[in-house]
Amino acid sequence: MAIDIKADVDAVQQIGAVPKILDLAARITGMGFVAIARVTSDHWVCCAVRDSIAFGLEPGGELRVETTICNEIRQHGNTVVINDVQTDGAFRDHPTPAMYGFRSYISAPIILIDGSVWGTLCAIDPTPRQLRKPEILTTFQLLAELIAAQLELNQRLERSQTDLHASQADLVDERKTAELREQFIGVLGHDLRNPLAAVDAGMRILLKNLDTGRAPEIALGVQNAVHRMAGIVENIMDFARGRLGGGLTIRRDAKQPLTPVLEQIIAEFRTAWPSVSINSTIRIAEPINCDRGKMGQLFSNLLGNAVAYGDRGRPIRVSAKTLDGTFDLTVSNEGPPISEKALANLFKPYTRGDRPSQQGLGLGLYIASQIAQAHGGKLSAVSTPNETTFSFEMPV
Repeated sequence: MAIDIKADVDAVQQIGAVPKILDLAARITGMGFVAIARVTSDHWVCCAVRDSIAFGLEPGGELRVETTICNEIRQHGNTVVINDVQTDGAFRDHPTPAMYGFRSYISAPIILIDGSVWGTLCAIDPTPRQLRKPEILTTFQLLAELIAAQLELNQRLERSQTDLHASQADLVDERKTAELREQFIGVLGHDLRNPLAAVDAGMRILLKNLDTGRAPEIALGVQNAVHRMAGIVENIMDFARGRLGGGLTIRRDAKQPLTPVLEQIIAEFRTAWPSVSINSTIRIAEPINCDRGKMGQLFSNLLGNAVAYGDRGRPIRVSAKTLDGTFDLTVSNEGPPISEKALANLFKPYTRGDRPSQQGLGLGLYIASQIAQAHGGKLSAVSTPNETTFSFEMPV
């Protein structure tokens, strides 16, 4: 059967989440060039690209397939990772890195449901990168899986729409599934932003304090942020594989305290945004019967929202307490108030309050509200000209 390369490029371009996938892949790896490539025995074609190193490829652009490592991946179906070509035993003398001028490389196959390799999600950079980390490798492979799933889904949708006997219910279900997959990608990108910023800032501080007594403390903070990223990736993989029906699935556990989780997130934010003052008061009568990982996501998203929209010159106030059988968490910031119109849509996905130009996916408060509901709690917001406060309450 003949392969329609142009149709394959168009199919990728029609996936609305592709820019988010490329942006997330670039952020988690630090790579300057990230692409989704259609790879066949005769062609390597760029279907979508994020290029900050002026590599020069645009959608529809081709490389000679026999000169690419992606061609080898098409044949063996495994992810290839190179931290530094010059020290890599398998690829040190490989002709491709020298031909295209890269030192680091990562590429994961996009495998369809029939087991065939459709193409790759690949990234290159002219400088060495530390890519052989579980959180990077797992996330990169998950993004390749999501691309494959979306391509399969879009093909089924097209077939359903041309089938005169397809029921309307089936079409609605397919569209809902497509929309949910888009949200999976958005959730992943949003939740990883804060710990990634903490890791980046922590490493910069660590390099300046290698010969001081602070190095172990800073390294521990970076390690904690990495562990939280790995937990987020694990949660989102469950999310993406359909283990969420009508809402979030949570795993309550009252054996471990919640306070260290909140304190770690505050520490991450103080490291990532040292110019922002965060005043916290935590008085929790442990234990709290909750999913501590999900509660960490809720708190991180509320705190991230305060940093993004609050007055950076004024402190953010955090309060966490238990009283009369209720756990209460509030995050307050000073700054421009939220309008009544924006308040009405604040907990819907892909909304950003009154400042649409603000960077982000507009998913943070939606995610937080879903976590609140899953815990039998309530998330609300009050905004005045002097202060905006988000409050979460749930039964202990």
